[in-house]
Amino acid sequence: MSIIELRSDTFTQPTPGMRQAIANAVCGDDMLGEDPTVNDLEARICQMLGKEAAVFACSGTQSNQMGVWAQCRTGDELLIEEGGHIANYEGGAPAVLGGVSCRKIRGTRGMLSADVLQAAWRPINQHFTPTRLVCVENTANLGGGVAYPLKQLQEIRDWAQSHGLSVHMDGARFFNACLAGGYTPAEVAETCDTISICFSKGLGCPMGSILVGSKEVIFHARRARKIFGGALRQAGIVAAACVYALDNHLDRLKVDHDNAQFFAREISTIPGVIIDPAAVETNLVYFEIDPSVATADQVAQTLARRKVMVIPLGPQRLRACTHLDVNRDALQRAADSLREVMTSRTFTSECTTQASAYSSR
Repeated sequence: MSIIELRSDTFTQPTPGMRQAIANAVCGDDMLGEDPTVNDLEARICQMLGKEAAVFACSGTQSNQMGVWAQCRTGDELLIEEGGHIANYEGGAPAVLGGVSCRKIRGTRGMLSADVLQAAWRPINQHFTPTRLVCVENTANLGGGVAYPLKQLQEIRDWAQSHGLSVHMDGARFFNACLAGGYTPAEVAETCDTISICFSKGLGCPMGSILVGSKEVIFHARRARKIFGGALRQAGIVAAACVYALDNHLDRLKVDHDNAQFFAREISTIPGVIIDPAAVETNLVYFEIDPSVATADQVAQTLARRKVMVIPLGPQRLRACTHLDVNRDALQRAADSLREVMTSRTFTSECTTQASAYSSR
């Protein structure tokens, strides 16, 4: 029986068509701006988002940090929702790489708002860290995979501009957000100075991310990429997978969203599982385990013995993530396995390194 991998869409495998595109990629030296496939990818993303420039990167963490570094100075701070990936799951990179501190603000379902930002605003004063950047995450992962409403992003942009701040979007699941939010990539891009878009999740690429913004900001971001050790040479073999994904995998994201809603409905009837299926907007399904029954770790380990892989993201909270390598039949089997586990209440011993299992992406 094959494993049903629901821990993350980062587990996706390149499809046969994507592997062929990689094999046929035309390559050059990207560090010198001479890789035609990378150049094509960057140009396509700029056209899609209506931005002036883009720079290809190895990972979402790298492109996020390039965006932070290019728009902040040592000693500055950025404002971010308290569950944001940049502040919690990137190894302290803002501080390590750029001397930038993260001020965490409690939002709603992982999302900031102009009102929340205004309440947290501190005036220019020698006692305070200068605020330079607002970071939003779309979709908001720990908020349940929800997509920002476009109006809310526009209000954040207007607030930031009125306070002389820039806005950076961590778009790890950017195209999922566009689909769920009912807006175009260009409409979202109008609300942000920079956007980091990851290709190695729902789009199914083996690696790769991209940062888009103004020519000036991307000029500095390219220097950041070099400083961070991310100089690329024949990167067309990776960029070709991203181009293929843009051509073939955007529309199919709806399948992942539909599958996530199916799984949420199936498990909502299981005693001891707490979930509101209506809250599932994209490909992330968060659910709670009744503490009188078991812990999230116990359930995850017991499911793993049945070759169903989900991830604990809190003492009682679990996440399942749908993607192109998981079909409806597999999700039905996963739901049935969870029902059997919760009904039998025979759990694997709880892991002693529970916290180490928690990961965001």
